[in-house]
Amino acid sequence: MQGRFALLTALALALSLPTIVSAQAAGDSGVRQDRTAVRHDRRELRGDRRDVRHDTKDIHQDRRDLRQDRRDVREDMQEGDLKDARRDRRDLRSDRRDLRQDRRDRRHDVRDARSDRRDLRQDRKDLHEDQQQKTDSTR
Repeated sequence: MQGRFALLTALALALSLPTIVSAQAAGDSGVRQDRTAVRHDRRELRGDRRDVRHDTKDIHQDRRDLRQDRRDVREDMQEGDLKDARRDRRDLRSDRRDLRQDRRDRRHDVRDARSDRRDLRQDRKDLHEDQQQKTDSTR
């Protein structure tokens, strides 16, 4: 009976050894994949932040354009050109709506970028903890 048990144990160990070794190798590649994923996430985050900066510059330019449009409406009124003034006012209203929507979109983009930064920090922290556990378990 003991001989059979020893034989079965040896057989089970022989069959499970390649699985254990491949699991350890897969664990290392998993860490490498996690690092790559974090690197890609950081690159995407930089792009998102760059887009927010460009949107901000566009919003400032739109504000300048609105100020100029208001001046144009005043000049048209002073010159008595009411038809142009009405058209400019209509355009001005739609431009203001667009500007409000752009500002709203920018605010959402900023919030999303902040939450992405928090998630990225947490991912990096988790990855670091996983690496620490892996080095502790190999000692």
